[in-house]
Formats: sequence, structure tokens, C-alpha cells
Amino acid sequence: MIVRVLLALLLVAVCPAGVAICDEGAPRRLLIIGQGPDGHPPGSHEFMAGTRVLERLLQPHDRIETTVVKADEPWPEGPELIAKADGVVLLVTQGARWMQNDPRRFDALVQLAQRGGGIVALHWSVGAHEARYIEGQLQVLGGSRGGPQRKYTVTETDVQVVAPDHPITAGIDDYRVHDEFYYRLDLVRDGDHPVQPLLAAKIEGNDETCAWAWERPDGGRSFGFVCLHFHKNWDLPHYRRLVVQGVLWTLKLPVPEDGVDVSIEPEVLELTAGQSR
Repeated sequence: MIVRVLLALLLVAVCPAGVAICDEGAPRRLLIIGQGPDGHPPGSHEFMAGTRVLERLLQPHDRIETTVVKADEPWPEGPELIAKADGVVLLVTQGARWMQNDPRRFDALVQLAQRGGGIVALHWSVGAHEARYIEGQLQVLGGSRGGPQRKYTVTETDVQVVAPDHPITAGIDDYRVHDEFYYRLDLVRDGDHPVQPLLAAKIEGNDETCAWAWERPDGGRSFGFVCLHFHKNWDLPHYRRLVVQGVLWTLKLPVPEDGVDVSIEPEVLELTAGQSR
């Protein structure tokens, strides 16, 4: 009994809440962050509906405790919620700017990264209109876009798995899809911890990175995926598998060699009137 008490005190001393992921067997606290409509047509940028799909997909994974929040500005409670999380998933508008709109919010994200937390950004969570937000997002995500080099296109094209041995791409083959792609991305490529491209889309004759993984210098992990403009693309099993495995990997949880089961009830994927409000 005394040994157990001493061990518990030691764990609190070296690994207090909000400092690091120390207990490999402990549940991971995942904050899934969405926003309301941003002016895009119905069926696109349905971020809150996407958060609910992801929450349902993660329910079978008992080592993940999910919390879904709607983070429309000013979101004053955000820094405190991030401080309590082991990982975040962003489904927000102009994510690079959103990260830095509130200095306290960005500081909380930087601290999450420094304690080895997972960071995932989907679609318009990657980048911003203005280039001045690029460096801040690169610091925690490894990829971004903004300013004159910010390019995007809605097209049907072929997507190739360029890192077939990575856990995030387990069970995913090359595919063809209709989606909005961001390209000509800024990616961390130098140093001892370069970004690992996972998927490449054929755009304007070039192979453009559309998903990546980053083992950060701080020991944490980040994952970015620029697609999922259309809510309907949650119907695609390889999309659901990619996102779920991206979450698992950033939280340092195992991914089956053949990929995770991403079965889901059809009604969860349905987009109902007012669902994103």
C-alpha cells in the first residue's frame, strides 16, 4: 500500500495534468474543435457535422476520450480546454489565423505541442488568406499555406499513397476522388525532423502533397489533410480511415496493419437541415 501511494505521488510530481503524456495505458483526452458556417454553400465546410462523424468513428476506441466543442470567436474558454487535452483535431476556417487570433490560444497550442500532444488539421484548418500566419502554423502543424502562393482547385483527380508503410496509410490504396485540393503547400522539409508526405494528388501535371505526418522535434506528432471540402466525402471509407488513423497516430496509439474498421451508421453521415448551426 505504501509503495502504491509513493508511486502515485511520484507520477503526479513528474507528470502533472497538462504537462505530458506519461502513462501509455491511460486514455487520451481528445478535443475535437469545429466551427459554424463560414459562407460556403450547403454541403461544403460543414465542420460541426464533420466533428460528429469523427466523434462516432472514435467511439470504439476506448483509449480515447473525446470532447466536441464549437469554437466560434471569441471562444474565451479555448485555452483552458486545450490545456487539458492530449490532442486536438481542428475543423475550422482559416486555421492558421484561427490558431493565432488569440495569443492565449496559440500559447496553449504551443504548450500542447511541447508536452508531446497530438495536433490534427483538416481542410480549411490548414492555412489562411494572409501569409503572415504561415510561420506560426508551421511551428505546430508542419504544413500551411497563405499569401500569393495559396492555391486551391475543385477537381476530380488521382491520389497516390506515397508512404505505404506509414501507420496512417494502413489499408488505404490509391484512389480517384472529386474534392477541393489545397496545393503548393509550405511544408517543414529541413533539419532532422522533416515532414513525411503521405498522399499526393495529380494537379496541373504535378504530384502535390495533400496529406502529411510530422514527428515534431518536441517529440509530439502532427497530421494534416487538405481535403474534405464536401461533407459527402465522409461517405468514402478511405477518407474515414485516413482521418481516424491520423488521430490514432498523433495520440501515439497503435494502428492495425490492415487499417482500422471505419464502419458507421448511414444516418450519422447524413447532413440534416441546420445540423452545422
